[in-house]
Amino acid sequence: MKPTSVLIKKYPNRRLYDTASKRYVNLEDLAALIREGTDIQVVDARTGEDLTRLILTQIIVEDAKEQPTGLPLELLRQLIVATDRAGQEFIMWYLKSAFDAYHKVQEAVETRLSDVRTAAFSPLNKVKSLFRAAGSPETDDELEQLRRRVAELEARLAGDSRKTTRRRRKQG
Repeated sequence: MKPTSVLIKKYPNRRLYDTASKRYVNLEDLAALIREGTDIQVVDARTGEDLTRLILTQIIVEDAKEQPTGLPLELLRQLIVATDRAGQEFIMWYLKSAFDAYHKVQEAVETRLSDVRTAAFSPLNKVKSLFRAAGSPETDDELEQLRRRVAELEARLAGDSRKTTRRRRKQG
């Protein structure tokens, strides 16, 4: 499913207007939209210039202020050093590759967790199916056959014990 796209207009007074919900928003609201899977595009309200990259960078910077575990300092330094186009393209390619690998690993972990859940519940499902099958005609026939066999064995044991008692009486 393709994420929904929302147009955000940035006004000269630095206010951001969400054209879909028809309300003013802040950077935190935009971060929440992105985390929900919404694709946003930010444009200058007067000129129509695309400001999406700038606003996304601002969101990252604001998040880094609140969380000291932001991007590693060395990576930030390398981003600044890579002012030439080739260096920037390499770093962007590297970051995209790293995020793609992260998503693949995350999907693999989720798949494995699903497999583990299925395996963990498999014995329970077997027991449930046995209980459901307990009322079926096939199971009833099997139970009746087992009951008859047990009764025959009990009768045979009872007969054997009577014979043993008689022998003891004759011998005694």
